[in-house]
Formats: sequence, C-alpha cells, structure tokens
Amino acid sequence: MHKITWIGAFLLINNMVIAQEGKEVPQKVDRPKVENRVRRSVNVEPLSPKKLWELGRVTAEGLSKDGSQLIYGVSNYQFEENKSEKNLFVIPVNGGEAKQFTSEAGSESVLKVEGDDILYMFKGQIWKKNLKDGNSIQLTNYEDGLENVKISPDGKHILFSKSVLLKPYYSPNKYEDLPKSNVYIYDNLDYRHWDTWNDGKFNHPFVATYDNGKIGEAKDIMAAEPYYSPTMPFGGAEDLAWAPDGKSVLYVCKKKFGTEYAQSTNTDIYRYDLASGKTTNLTEGMNGYDNTPGFSPDGKMMTWLSMKTDGYEADKNDIYIQDPVSGQKLNLTAHWDGTVNSYTWSKDNKKIYFVAPTKGTVQIFELQIPANLKNMSLPNIKQISSGDFDITGIVGEVKDGLVVTSTKMTRATEVFMFNFKSKSLSPITKVNDQMYATVADTKVEARIIKATDGLDLFSWVIYPPDFDPTKKYPTLLFCQGGPQSATTQSYSFRWNFQLLASQGYIVIAPNRRGMPGWGVKWNEQISKDWGGQAIQDYLSAIDDIAKESYVDKDRLGAVGASYGGYSVFQLAGVHEGRFKSFISHCGLFDMKSWYGTTEELFFANHDLGGPYWDKANEKTYTEFNPSNHVEKWDTPILIFQGGKDYRVPIGQGLEAFQAAQLRGVKSRLVYLPDENHWVLSGQSAQVWQREFFGWLDETLKK
Repeated sequence: MHKITWIGAFLLINNMVIAQEGKEVPQKVDRPKVENRVRRSVNVEPLSPKKLWELGRVTAEGLSKDGSQLIYGVSNYQFEENKSEKNLFVIPVNGGEAKQFTSEAGSESVLKVEGDDILYMFKGQIWKKNLKDGNSIQLTNYEDGLENVKISPDGKHILFSKSVLLKPYYSPNKYEDLPKSNVYIYDNLDYRHWDTWNDGKFNHPFVATYDNGKIGEAKDIMAAEPYYSPTMPFGGAEDLAWAPDGKSVLYVCKKKFGTEYAQSTNTDIYRYDLASGKTTNLTEGMNGYDNTPGFSPDGKMMTWLSMKTDGYEADKNDIYIQDPVSGQKLNLTAHWDGTVNSYTWSKDNKKIYFVAPTKGTVQIFELQIPANLKNMSLPNIKQISSGDFDITGIVGEVKDGLVVTSTKMTRATEVFMFNFKSKSLSPITKVNDQMYATVADTKVEARIIKATDGLDLFSWVIYPPDFDPTKKYPTLLFCQGGPQSATTQSYSFRWNFQLLASQGYIVIAPNRRGMPGWGVKWNEQISKDWGGQAIQDYLSAIDDIAKESYVDKDRLGAVGASYGGYSVFQLAGVHEGRFKSFISHCGLFDMKSWYGTTEELFFANHDLGGPYWDKANEKTYTEFNPSNHVEKWDTPILIFQGGKDYRVPIGQGLEAFQAAQLRGVKSRLVYLPDENHWVLSGQSAQVWQREFFGWLDETLKK
C-alpha cells in the first residue's frame, strides 16, 4: 500500500463511445504494434509458475564513460538453495556479444564507473575491476560493511550509511544484566516499520576521507538525532548525494520523532558542509515528500522530486529546480496534469527527461530547462515515447538516444535503446529471449467503457494462449493495490497477468479511480471513498466484459492484494451474485482494527479521513468497511496473510477467515509466517502460486 512506488500521445482516446444498434459498446482501442523480439517456437507451452521464476531478473547498473558499454546485472533464482545469485555482465550498447563481468557467489552491484574501471559493491565492501582486463580487487575492508555508498566527485571522501543505537527500546540494551531477554518497550508510536520492529537503531549518513579503499575516521553527520536517513522503510542511496564541488553532502530526512513521525510525510533535503559541520534545510516550508536530490551535469542547478501535501503519500510528484547561488527555485511540472516517477538530466544541461504513468502505460517525457528561473516561465512538457510497454527507468543518455529499462505484460525487464529520431525501442539485452521462445503468447488488448458516472474507464484485457472466441472462458477481475498504484504494462513475478491467462483465464485489469496516469483529479478521487466509485468501476468493468459471448458468466472471480485485497473483501459483500470465487492477499478486512494496528498512520489519516472515533469518518468505518457486510458473504474465498506484514497486520487475514468459517462459507487461509506484505522467498512463492491456482481450479474450473 505504500507508494513505492510504472499510453499517452499514441493512445488517441476519444471520449465518444462507438454506437451499435442503439447501444453503447466498448471501444477496442487501436494501438501501435510493437514488434515481438522473439519468433514463436514450434514447441511452446503456457507459462508456468516454475518457468516464471526461472527467468533472469535484469537490472541496468550503468554505462561506461563514453556510453559505448552497458553494465547490467542478472539475478537467477536457485530453487534448491531458495536464494538468488546475481552477476554482472557487459555488452556493447550498439549491439554485440554480452560478456560476464563477475562470477563470485553472491550479489554484485555497480557503484561507480571510473574510465575503464568499474567500482562495485560485493558483500558490503568496495571492489574494483577493469572493463578490458584484470582481476577483481577488494578495495575496502570496513568493519560491519558499507551501505548506500557514494564517493565524492574528487574521489577524496566517501558517504555511506549505517545504523546507530540511540534509544533503549530493546530490553538487552535497556537492562544490560539481562542479555538473554527479548522484550520491546515503547512510550510512543513509530514502534515498527513494514516488517521490522524498531529496536532503537536509526539509519544515519556518515562521511570519511577515502583513498583508493582506505577509509578514515567516519563522522555521523546527524550526530545523536533520533531520525532516519536514508528514510524508512524504503529509502536507499537515492536519499544521499554529493554536491558537485565535493565540499558538502545532501541527505533526505523526516526530522520528526515518535507519534508525530508516524503521522507525517514531511521529509526535507538537508545540506551538510564538511568544513564547518553546519547543516541547512534546503526545502524548509515544503511540507510533503522531498526526495531524490541531484544536480545538472555542469553542477549549476539542483533538482529534486517533491509532493505538496503533508500526510499524502500518493500526492502529485513534481520536479523542482533551484539555483544554489541565488536560491531561486521553480516547480517545473506544476502546470502538468500528471505525477513523476523518476528523472535524469540531459548531458547538455538543457533538458530533463522523466518517466511517468500515462493512460495505462509508463512513458518518457522531456522538458526544456528555462533560461531564467526568475521570470518563472514554465517549460513545455512533451511525451517522447509511446507504445504498449512501460519505461521503468532511464539508465543514461548516449549519442542517439536514451538507454532505458522496459517491460510489457508478457516480457520481464530488459534494457533497450530508445532512439530519439525513430522514437522506437531496440533491445540491448536479450537475457530471456530463449526462455520466452518456449512460452505460448498471450494477447493483450486495451478496452474502454463508460463508468457509472459517465467517464471513460480504461482496462487491460489479457487472453489465454490460442484464444478462441467461439469458446467460453472463466474470467478474473484483477483488483490493484495502492490504492494509488498504476495498472500498466508492468511485469510481476507473483501477480503476473501472462501467468494468470496462461492457466486458461481471461483477465480484466481496470484503471479504476485512484490510479495515476489519468490526471491528478482521477488519482485523488479514491481518497476517503475506498468503497465508492472505485468499487463501482470494478463492477462496471466485469459487467461489461461479461457481455462477451466468450466469457462464462457462471465462472467469474475477483483477485487482488492490499487495497486490491480490501476490494475483494468489499466485493464479497456487495457483488450480488456476480462472482463464484474470491482471492484476497493481505487485504484490509476491518477498518477499525486496521487503523489501530497499522504503522504509517499518515496514510490512514489521509485516505480514510482519520480515526474511527471521529464521526466525520463514519462512512469509512461503516458502509466502506468490509467486516460490516459479512452477513452477505456466500461465495468461496481464499485468504493469504503474511506474518510479518505490519502495514496490513495479521489480524486482518485471520478475522476475515474466521468470519468466513463461522458463516459456513467455503474458505481457506494460507498463512506465510516469514513473509511481509509481499512474498519474497522463492519456495514460498511457489507454494503461493500452487494454492492460488489450486483454489481457482476448485472453484472456477469445474
């Protein structure tokens, strides 16, 4: 549910619905064809859960200084050991053979490219290896290891993070004579994050001198402040940055403590001066998330991402620019009706490229940097990529375009060249091509209907391999989490649309209210209305596709996780016989008990309106509370619940299962004691898939 947080100009959606025999019918949207990279093999099979986890997981790690070589990582899951092995590879950007760069047992990630030398992290230490020749050399041997490392531009200092014990929340730290005790003691909130109890340790940034692997005495630049940087629970190296002159560092921090911390999203960007030790708040007065600080290539301009509203984690994300000398700043995307995922500067300092969701996909946009910030002129923003794919990140700019990572619903992440002139993607890596050559294709189509309030409602529809419109298929409504997360052309290793369709199901995935990519108003509409228009959007989508002759109306199911799991619980009480099966993963069942046990209260305060004892929020805790509709539950339901999920704690799944059992409803609980809001263990993920599809076999395939 945390925003962790992936069609634009090419999707020429017109707001008129095609008329046929006096009735409104869905638009079958004509979309540009994207050439498949792999020809279909003669011997193909539907995608299976095991084959899904046998795919290599590709990460773009960086480019050589001249932009001619891409360094990328590939993680491969090993079933027997129940772990992944990641190695680095190098490949020419303009085409050529990939060569393995590292082969040590473990996981490596690129830290910095210095000419032909690659600095990379391995087992918490910095290593070096030459692109052309040479052996791996371990440069550092820092006690306890290094995390979130950034080396200064001049190479003379190092910035990294480590945890510091500041509060005796854990009994062995409070009572040293009881070292074998296992007790936590709290006087305020912020007592746990995501899947971890607060043991009194706080992430802090440290700086030290650095000389080719030799690290001097490290200084905690936040001293004894009980705050987190990088931020919890998902902050990383993007929360730390060096100023271009190497004389100061920037760090992101929410300088609030305890109960106040749990109710706020107000992070700021701070500058710490190495010489004076002085800390300055660069975003004071900006009350939402401020994050991802960076600088133009020439070092003259600072940029960062910012949200406006304190407590609203899914607020519009804007790009800010500031002249560090004059202090003049400008919101570059204030006038644009969208939200930014990530950004990067052009090499000539004249543009910023950014990635953002738009109408069911995630695409590249560009904006021109204003010549003068003082006149407050807002730049023209232009979408430059389009197609049935997601651009998941920009690696860097090269001579003819951008090196990017991209996915489709039927293809996992690979690295591509986006050509500025042709506006097309061409593959650089082809890690999974051979595997996909053995996988049966699943057709994906866009579909637009009218929602109950008259607005266009877009959905993705994924069809089984060898789809035959003369047959009838069981059909699944996919309910997205978030709730302000996009359903785009992303590729999941659990909620995988290709995998769902490959088991013989049609899947419909609506871009219901609350999803980015359809304007700020559409995105905001779900807040304080969880059980309202968004649920109606789901019902509109499934009712419409159920009119198709190839959909078996007696075999409809609804599945989802997080807010999607909430949606399943809510639908179970209001669906009026539409569905024959439900699956909810880590869903919110009782809004009162959820408000009383979730950890980031700013989310609950904004999206639900606040606590249940405030009468102004009565509708949230009555009409929009799934537990209040249990008397209408009469449909089989499968419930997954993670034991270490503190965002949607264990009680939610247990309460729902117990209610279903006592109601006499066919139900099953799959409890994953070592998993959080997700399923991260490979073997547990295989159990999850088997139970998921086994349940559908029991309830929909008959």
